[in-house]
Amino acid sequence: MALMAAIEDGKVVESASQSSLSKSTKSSNDSMDKDAFLQLLVAQMKYQDPLEPTSNTEYIAQYAQFSQVEQMQNMANSMTLQRASSLVGQYVYVKTTGGDGNTNYVEGTVDYVVYEGSKAYLAIDEQLYSIDDLDTVADSSYINAYKKAEDFVARVNKLDNPKFIDMTSAEKVDSYLGEYENMTDYEKSFVAKDVVTKLNDCKKAIEDLKLAAEAADNNDDEEEEETESSSDTVETE
Repeated sequence: MALMAAIEDGKVVESASQSSLSKSTKSSNDSMDKDAFLQLLVAQMKYQDPLEPTSNTEYIAQYAQFSQVEQMQNMANSMTLQRASSLVGQYVYVKTTGGDGNTNYVEGTVDYVVYEGSKAYLAIDEQLYSIDDLDTVADSSYINAYKKAEDFVARVNKLDNPKFIDMTSAEKVDSYLGEYENMTDYEKSFVAKDVVTKLNDCKKAIEDLKLAAEAADNNDDEEEEETESSSDTVETE
């Protein structure tokens, strides 16, 4: 699997996908396979003490033990590949470590899975990531509800404190309240109570401002009527 990386200021800068792939490749190269074990076994036979040679029974026992370990590894790899196949269409979070050592998370839907040897790679937005870096698998309805609530909360938090809110925010407050009422109970569960409380407090503050404005208008009308009445009285006299 070929890897290409960008160069900045003369240094190689790996993307999250490249970092995941290179780590997976290194891990694969560092593991001992059957050929490596046989080479070690031959070297052990070649350089053994001729005065105290290792018995054939010990060699057979070592090989049998390695065969058992190999079978367990093959079974684990098979289960990993099956698990990777079941992730197609699922929304996942992949945890990667960049060249600077910082941990990053890549999220998205698994479009397809690429198999290379005993390794499986998840394709997210046309970028491949080792299944070893898989951090979280989430239901799509959960993700949608979470993101919807996150956006809603961010917009409500931008509103002024209810003590200082004015009529310019009235339309937004009404819109946000309507949006909240149209949410399902499941979506509402992602919205903190203090956010809803702030929204209701803003609504009440705006209603109080409206009442105060109406009262002020009524007072002005009464004063105008009194002024007109006084003027009429003076003219009559």
